[in-house]
Amino acid sequence: MRINVGILVIAAGAIIAFAIRATSSQVNLTVVGIIIMLGGAAGLWLSYRIASERDVEEITMIKPTVEEQYDTTPHKYAIDEQIDVTPVDDQTTKYH
Repeated sequence: MRINVGILVIAAGAIIAFAIRATSSQVNLTVVGIIIMLGGAAGLWLSYRIASERDVEEITMIKPTVEEQYDTTPHKYAIDEQIDVTPVDDQTTKYH
């Protein structure tokens, strides 16, 4: 029983127990409504217990290669010389 069904059963039991004022010598509707409400409360408790057991051991693993790709720790060795990143014009470098 899911949580919304448990709430629906509790509401139906409350309507039967407190809103209906029909009298009968065989059936006491107040008692029947309270029993239905207790059944809905037991269903809510069971659905909560089952849902909380499923969510306890959820672990997300990251592949080591992906983790290394986004590693932001500084390198062990510093670069000794600067790297030239100026663009090279294709017209000046011609091979004959």
